[in-house]
Amino acid sequence: MKNGIQERIKSSKRIVIKVGTSTLTYENGNLNLGLLNKLAWVLSDLRNQGRDVILVTSGAIGVGSKKLNFKTRPKETREKQAAAAVGQAELMHIYQNFFGEYSQRVAQILLTKDDFKEGERKTNTTNTLETLLNFGVIPIVNANDTISTFEIEFSDNDRLSASVASLIGADLLVILTDIDALYDSNPKTHPDAKRISYVEKVTDEIMKMGGEKGSEFSVGGMETKLLAARECYDGRVIMGILDGSEPLLIEKLISGEDVGTIFDCMED
Repeated sequence: MKNGIQERIKSSKRIVIKVGTSTLTYENGNLNLGLLNKLAWVLSDLRNQGRDVILVTSGAIGVGSKKLNFKTRPKETREKQAAAAVGQAELMHIYQNFFGEYSQRVAQILLTKDDFKEGERKTNTTNTLETLLNFGVIPIVNANDTISTFEIEFSDNDRLSASVASLIGADLLVILTDIDALYDSNPKTHPDAKRISYVEKVTDEIMKMGGEKGSEFSVGGMETKLLAARECYDGRVIMGILDGSEPLLIEKLISGEDVGTIFDCMED
């Protein structure tokens, strides 16, 4: 790998972690509580090391859909917003309980695309995140799906996490997903697919490797992660894709092990 990227990852002081719906839940839509507990432990330990940590979470619509007894993710916008409202409360309650087990304080931040536009809202968003990090709190960020139809219809939390990472000058963004890395073809249908451990820049050829979405309750696939990697490149943030079923891979990545796929952010 070029530019001593492993050493730069090891020395990361500010880390954004993104976890998706297909990682947080089982195929039937129920939350994977064991995984949530592991995730809370790993992120709390990163905080104990003195690193700033932000968690960008999906799952509100998925969790809310399950609570409202929907068989699949709703298609009507107003039903998605209702599910998000129910799911946000449930999801934050669960996060607070798990992080509380490790004496880690958390805070909820709901954002829309307008919060990243130049002006007062962007300044306020940055100030809030910075203040929470200064107090040792882990901000838990999600798109404000209850009021913003733009996020529901056109966006995804992969790119939201990249925007957050760029906004607060993160050193590293880690996207936890239902596949352990970027491959040269879909490993679920091509057993001979090869893992790509390092990407210097997201070219058009790399973009063609984007696959389909995960579970019925999730949104987005590898394509949105590659778009997030492009945004991270512009923001000078290293990005990694890891298998979300094992949160301990985050610590392995930071310790310098060759896991997942790393996207560099340094120009030649």
